[in-house]
Amino acid sequence: MKQTNVRKLAQAALLCALAVAGSTFSFPIFGSRCAPIQHLVNILASVLLGPGYSVGIAFCASLIRVSTGLGSLMAFPGSMFGALLSGLLYRRFKTISSALIGEVFGTSILGGLCAYPVAVFLMGQNAGTIAFYVYVIPFLISTAAGAMIAFVVLIALQKAGVIARAQASLQN
Repeated sequence: MKQTNVRKLAQAALLCALAVAGSTFSFPIFGSRCAPIQHLVNILASVLLGPGYSVGIAFCASLIRVSTGLGSLMAFPGSMFGALLSGLLYRRFKTISSALIGEVFGTSILGGLCAYPVAVFLMGQNAGTIAFYVYVIPFLISTAAGAMIAFVVLIALQKAGVIARAQASLQN
């Protein structure tokens, strides 16, 4: 295995652990448990590791959160769509704002809409009692909070030169 792959896997494992540990800080909004640290991690992973690792981290963290009772099945659509779009937009535009926009749009709109079939088919919600867009607002609140934290963290890391060094070390 290449040295770069080991470094990326180690960083991915640390970010996944941060997402799981950070999910102890969550708050309920309607039928969803909002965990803004997951969105912070998604954006950090997108910037440092790329979209594939970002989605992988979101999936693994969601799986651990659900299996340990720290989250519901909503953790999957609530994290993975934002991680993917954040990583893809960051790869394309190379700006922190593009990663933030991708996370917020991917989680709130795409993840919020895809949460409906999860709620109906996997969680046993009655389709007549919830609207298909009911998870958009809770997901928006959660991802907006995580994106604000990520913005502050990433700007500080960017000014200190940490992001450029971290990206360079993962490329070699």
